[in-house]
Amino acid sequence: MLKSIGYQIQTLIIVLWTLLATVVIATTVIICSFFSRTGNGPHLLARFWANSILWVARAKVTVSGTEKLDTERSYIYMPNHQSNADIPLLLGRLPVQFRWLAKAELFKIPVFGRAMRGVGYISIDRSNRKSAFESLERAARTIRNGTSVLIFPEGTRSRDGHILPFKKGGFVLSVDSGVPIVPIIIRGTRDIIPKGHFMIRPRPITMQILDPVETSGYTRKTKDALLAHIRSILIDNFENERQES
Repeated sequence: MLKSIGYQIQTLIIVLWTLLATVVIATTVIICSFFSRTGNGPHLLARFWANSILWVARAKVTVSGTEKLDTERSYIYMPNHQSNADIPLLLGRLPVQFRWLAKAELFKIPVFGRAMRGVGYISIDRSNRKSAFESLERAARTIRNGTSVLIFPEGTRSRDGHILPFKKGGFVLSVDSGVPIVPIIIRGTRDIIPKGHFMIRPRPITMQILDPVETSGYTRKTKDALLAHIRSILIDNFENERQES
């Protein structure tokens, strides 16, 4: 009973801090975006926002595999999606500049959505095929300009923890841009706040950056094979380990 009350109080503190930090930092990001051509500065502010939430949530984060990344190259990062806690984890602890390819609904949130546009994050509306392809074209331009893109290939959070089927948009982007895909394994965020739950619990989180996968040998006709390959990598590194533990 006391533990449950403690979680409720902590959840309230985290929610209040997140609201306050979002308003203050998002407003700052919007202002800075008028003076930033690259969006790199606003992205660093967004990283500060994310890390502040992880700190208030008392999340113990372990990151491995950063040495596999070439800071001079652009990538398409593809993590599994377990929880809303994935957002501050990736934004706060992935130590590179990237632009998010995120669902259009997030961009409709007052202040927050405007700040996302200010950083250069890209809205994608999967219910509108034409709009979705325009978003992919914007993402391709971002990559050609030297900045990486991050997309959840599942498209939404997993309710039961298993990796969901992948959407094809990220793989169209991959073969069109020709840059490597970096699979990322996230563990522990679902224990903090599963999909459909509100209570937040402090838990350890790990983020494992896997070896980049070259995509230059694939085309739009063979993108399904690339999709299957990336999905098998995520499953082998995430699902199989769960079964063994």
